[in-house]
Amino acid sequence: MTVNQLIRIFAGSFITLSLALGVEASPLFVSQNWLWFTLFVGANLFQSGFSRFCPLESLLRKLGVKEESSCGSGCA
Repeated sequence: MTVNQLIRIFAGSFITLSLALGVEASPLFVSQNWLWFTLFVGANLFQSGFSRFCPLESLLRKLGVKEESSCGSGCA
């Protein structure tokens, strides 16, 4: 898996989990305060689109996760 794939997986998982824990209609509801976490993840994704800075990306690179190849998925 590449850095970009893992960022999307983490973001999608965190948003889904925080919505499940923060929406009253959910069987997993704990507290509406979990919606603040949803906002945090969304705001981080938004700002990283402009600034190209993502804390998770930095962490994954330090852990040695490979970058996407420059020629895309069609390379052998």
